Amino acid sequence: MPQLGFGVYQNYTTHESVLEAFKAGYRHIDSAQAYRNEAHVGSAFRESGLPRDEVFITTKCISKTHGYESTLHAVDVSLERFEMDYVDLYLIHDPYKGKEMRLQTYRALLDAQKAGKIRTVGVSNFGVKHLEEIREAGLPMPSVNQIELHPFCQQKPIAAYCKTHGIVVQAYSPLIRGKMDHPVFAQLAAKHGKGPAQILLRWSLQKGFVPLPKSATPTRIHSNTKLYGWSLDEEDMTQLDALDKGKEGAVTWNPVDAE
Repeated sequence: MPQLGFGVYQNYTTHESVLEAFKAGYRHIDSAQAYRNEAHVGSAFRESGLPRDEVFITTKCISKTHGYESTLHAVDVSLERFEMDYVDLYLIHDPYKGKEMRLQTYRALLDAQKAGKIRTVGVSNFGVKHLEEIREAGLPMPSVNQIELHPFCQQKPIAAYCKTHGIVVQAYSPLIRGKMDHPVFAQLAAKHGKGPAQILLRWSLQKGFVPLPKSATPTRIHSNTKLYGWSLDEEDMTQLDALDKGKEGAVTWNPVDAE
C-alpha cells in the first residue's frame, strides 16, 4: 500500500482528477460506493495505461448495504463499476447498524477476500470498541482502519490500539477540509519554505499514518505530493501534537462512538 493516497470524496471531476493524480505520481486511490464515482475511478485507470498491479484501489460499503448477503452483493457491484477483477482494499465505511450487522458485514468481506475479489479487508470510522468486537469474535483483525485524523483531531486511543494490533491507520481529511489558517501551520510553512497543506501531510507521514488528501485543482494535486527530501523536526512535531482538541477537533461526521 503506497503511503500517500488520493481521496475522491465530493470530487465532481473524478475522472480528470484521478488522471492528474496518476500524472503527479499517486498510485493509491481512495473511493467508496457512497461517493458514486467508482466507475469514474475505473475509467481513469484504464485511460492511464498503468499496469493493474501498480495501482492500489480502495472502496467501501456504507451501512445501508451492511449484512452478509448484501455485502457480498455490494462487492460485486463495486467490481462491475470499476470494471476490475479485484479491489486492493475494501473497507466497512462506518460502524452504524450495530454489532451483529458489523460482524456479518466483516465476515462477508473476509469471504470475498477468500474468493479473490478483495486483496485486503479493513474498516473505517471504527472506534476501539468496534475493533475489540472483531478480536473477541476470533476473526482476523482488519489490516486498515481509516479515520478522520489531523493535528486538531488526533484520535489517540484509536491510533494507539491500531499500533498495538498492527493495524495501518489511514487519515482522511488530513487537510482539515481546508481549515489551515492556524498560526502554527503558517509558522512552520515559512520555516520550511512549504505550504500549510504540505506541513499537515508531512506531520501525518511522520506519525506513521497514510494520509488521503483530496483536491480537484491540478496544482494542489501535484504540490500535495512534494513531501519527501525534507522533514519536520522534533520541535515542529511537538507544536503540531499540542493542537489536539480530541473529538471537538473533528470537522467531519467522525462516527467512531457509534453504538
